[in-house]
Amino acid sequence: MSSDHQRIHPVPDVESPPHQSSAPLIPPTLEKSDSANHYPPPPTRTLPPTYYPPPRLPKRRRSCCCRVFCCIICLIFTLIIALGATIGILYLIFHPIKIPKYSIESLRVTQFQSDPTNNSLTASFAVNVTAHNPNKHIGILYLSGSHLSAWYRDTLLCEGALPVFYQGHRNTTVMNVPLTGTVNNATGMVATLQQDQSQRGNIPLVLTGRVPIKIKLGKLKLMKMKFKVNCELTIDNLTTGEDIHISSSNCKIKLKSLF
Repeated sequence: MSSDHQRIHPVPDVESPPHQSSAPLIPPTLEKSDSANHYPPPPTRTLPPTYYPPPRLPKRRRSCCCRVFCCIICLIFTLIIALGATIGILYLIFHPIKIPKYSIESLRVTQFQSDPTNNSLTASFAVNVTAHNPNKHIGILYLSGSHLSAWYRDTLLCEGALPVFYQGHRNTTVMNVPLTGTVNNATGMVATLQQDQSQRGNIPLVLTGRVPIKIKLGKLKLMKMKFKVNCELTIDNLTTGEDIHISSSNCKIKLKSLF
């Protein structure tokens, strides 16, 4: 009994490292079975490519001249559109503008006398010109600067001007226009004129005119126009104080310009 009490039992060393087991954690049977099966790796999902927008280029600043030029172009187009709209409205309201008509009603010779000393001829006519305004809503204002001349063949006999006046809607006005002039070196012209009168029994004359007018709608004055008038006459004589008979008269009117 005393021998049992003196028996020494080994005590584990606390400071010594723990005992590591050499046995594998995975059973060998399991390793063999996994290596023998060879399972394929799990499928991987392919992601779509990422789209990146192209980089924005820096905006170019327009120069001051370019902006001013663009403003001027826009202003011009605006004015053209406004003018076209105004003309269209006036066209629908007042109908197209009709050209005035002119005719020569009578002609009187107040002087037609040659001077043999200086080989000249003095001519004075009084011409009655009839002007007709066919427009229903449009008046015509005859401006200064008109011109009317009488020609025998290529020789200017005399000239004058139309009066300045306003002609109302659908109005007919007779104007007495005096024409005066002097022809130099008139010997050949007088001989030709006498030959026409004796052989043909008539004398051809041409009256040409330049007529500036302005269209008027009520109190509103619109565009200015310039007409060219050409009247071909055939008369029986150019004797002073006698009645002049006009056997034929044909007047043509042409729009010369807008100003």
